[in-house]
Amino acid sequence: MTLAEVLGVSTGVTSVIGSGGKTSLLAALARELPGTVVLTTTTHIRPFAGVPLVTSADADDVRAALAESRVVCVGSQAEKDGKLVTPKLGMDVLAELAHHVLVEADGSRRLPLKAHAPWEPVIPACSERTVLVLGASGLDHPVREVVHRPERFCELAGCTPDDLATPELVARAANAEALADVALVNQADAAPEAARDLAALLATPAYVGSVRAGTITLP
Repeated sequence: MTLAEVLGVSTGVTSVIGSGGKTSLLAALARELPGTVVLTTTTHIRPFAGVPLVTSADADDVRAALAESRVVCVGSQAEKDGKLVTPKLGMDVLAELAHHVLVEADGSRRLPLKAHAPWEPVIPACSERTVLVLGASGLDHPVREVVHRPERFCELAGCTPDDLATPELVARAANAEALADVALVNQADAAPEAARDLAALLATPAYVGSVRAGTITLP
């Protein structure tokens, strides 16, 4: 099975949330999905290397880019840092232009684990699938070192920032949030046993693997 099949990603809008490999997952899905693909965000992302970029609010520009390249990145140029922010075109419009719209729907400041503030993730109303990514490289390390928004994580998991982010605590926080349809415990090569333990504790269907290595384990 392909990664898209395992995670239940089909046509339309798919949102990817969490931490520990969202961008890598988006890129991997874009490579393997059939048909045209728009990569975009509701928060902030860097342009994808080697992927044509469209920053205008004109649907015809997106249509023309997809005629030249099966995969394009669409977003508005941020004022600094060279990042992209939410495109001016609505996600529903992008879904009419491409077979697949893959959305990075929150940020994690490059940390492997995170908890979500009340205003995030920013999942489009038309999203048909939400995938939660969790980075196994953060497991069994101090919460304050590996978790974005550690205070919120501790509220959800019932711990302190000095506690280790065990599979039990990470699952408790993720289950309390209940934000996704399916979960991927990524970076499993960093902590194989802990990654499997986390997947088994999650309330949503969960898979274990390494997107970079191209391996995913079925439950």
